[in-house]
Order: sequence, then structure tokens, then C-alpha cells
Amino acid sequence: MITPIEYWADMPVLVNHCAGEARAWFLLAHGAGASMESDFMAAMAQKLAGDIFTVVRFEFPYMQQRRITGKKSPPNRMPRLLEHWQEVIAIVAARTDLPLVVGGKSMGGRSASLVMADEQQQFRQWRQRLIAGVCFGYPFHPPAKPDNTRVEHLKTLRKPLCIFHGTRDPFGKPEAVSGYGLSKAVSINWLESGDHDFKPLKRSGLTQGQLIGCAAAGAGEFVNRCLGGD
Repeated sequence: MITPIEYWADMPVLVNHCAGEARAWFLLAHGAGASMESDFMAAMAQKLAGDIFTVVRFEFPYMQQRRITGKKSPPNRMPRLLEHWQEVIAIVAARTDLPLVVGGKSMGGRSASLVMADEQQQFRQWRQRLIAGVCFGYPFHPPAKPDNTRVEHLKTLRKPLCIFHGTRDPFGKPEAVSGYGLSKAVSINWLESGDHDFKPLKRSGLTQGQLIGCAAAGAGEFVNRCLGGD
């Protein structure tokens, strides 16, 4: 089933509704190279919705411009991405009184983790609403540049953040990530044989769909705990 694009305050969004009564709204951001309509994003949103989430996919300004012009451009710099997160959260917060979860794939997940960071004062007004963050394939460092890490804010994070990451992901291997000294608020779930898009090796006997489903289910369990569920 194709999810139709809606426009909230002129912002294109895709909304996946849960089967039951939502307990939280999940704001899901895309990665650097693919839009909110990518196969990965569509599959993850569908699986995430499950029984407890209303999932809202959105696009950063550079991707919205690509939608209009058809021309590729590099991602906006992080300050602009965080400004857009402000806009998105404000729009969604006006539509629901439920708790909010922020998350995303790769760059989208990294920016979501910065939204959760205590030093980002522009999000203070929503601090009580933002109960958790979830990252799917966190870019701990650029491929082949293990010394260029992006983890400083993860060492002092106090809000709960859950990362789902493939063991073959070139943006951070288990042996390196284990030595980063991340905050106790950050939990990492390793997806066996998965790459940055959660695609496993054939010999693993697993499929990308299974790993996406595993990550979505784990995210649901994580957020349920943050909500005070069993």
C-alpha cells in the first residue's frame, strides 16, 4: 500500500498510523542520500507503526528542494537541520498531546540525537514531550576515517537514546564503538551481518526485511519502556 503525501504547513509528510490507539508519535528523518520515500524508510515506517506509533516521515530543506527541481544537492549543514527539526516538532506538537519520539536513518538519526542532547537549548520548550530518540545506522564516523568521530554529545546524553546498527556497517564497527565511552543513556543493539542499510550477507540466512523488522520491534519495546510499559 502506497502512503500518500500530505502537506502540513506546506511541509510534505508521510504518515503511517498504528493498528491500535497510538501511545506516541514517532518523527522519522531520512538519511543524507535518499528521501522519505526510499524503500528503507517506507519499510521502517510501516514496521514501526505497529501497535503504538503514529509515524511521521518528513524531509529536510535540501531534499524538499530536490523534490521540486529534480536536482541533487548536498545536505544542509547541521545547524540548518536542527532548525528544521524545530519546525517539524512545532507542527507535530500542535497536532497531538501525545509524547514525541525523534529518530531517523544515519544523518537523520544523528540529527535526532542532537535534538535530544541537553546542550541544544532551542528544544527546551519541548523537553518534557521528547521522551526518547532512536537511530537506525548511526554514522559514528565517515567510512575509512575512524578518527573523525561524531560522538561527543553521546558521552554526556541524559535522555534515553537507542541505536540499531549493523555489525558490518562501515560507519562504525563493534570493536571501535565499544571503546567510545558513551553515556549510560545510550543503548546499542547490534544487527548481525547488517550493513548501513541493514542488508545482511546471504550466507547469514537473514534478509534486510528481517533486520528492519527486528530494529522496528526493538524500537517499539524501547519506547514502551520509556513510556512506563512492561
